Amino acid sequence: MSASERIQQDVKTAMKERDKPRLGALRMLGAALKNGEIEAGRPLEEGEEQTILRRQLKQREESAEAFRKAGREDQAASEAAEADVVRAYLPQPLSAEELNEVVDTAILETGATGMRDMGKVMGRATQLSEGRAEGRELSALVKERLQ
Repeated sequence: MSASERIQQDVKTAMKERDKPRLGALRMLGAALKNGEIEAGRPLEEGEEQTILRRQLKQREESAEAFRKAGREDQAASEAAEADVVRAYLPQPLSAEELNEVVDTAILETGATGMRDMGKVMGRATQLSEGRAEGRELSALVKERLQ
């Protein structure tokens, strides 16, 4: 079952339970996925759905941080709650140990010897992580290993 199908089912459940905060977050996710589908002109693949969900998660986290800095804890809590809803539809992120394994494997498979090979290593590491790792985390580890 795709993320958009699960979200549609969860919208119905949230409506029945009268869970307004969750319902709002789910509707926002559904709309974001629908917009992505319209832009693509076809049903989204799982990886594309995850990309959209990650983008939504990042927006919520950044908004929560901005509200905290502005002293608006109520809004920050609301954004953080929405971020938690989004997280439920994303795969479990890789642990630090698993990230190290992915980077080491990518370096071995590509035969990388220096920073010139970073693009090759990043491409392979991204494939191996299957969308469960942030690009900036992978990039930092690859740079560290190749220097």
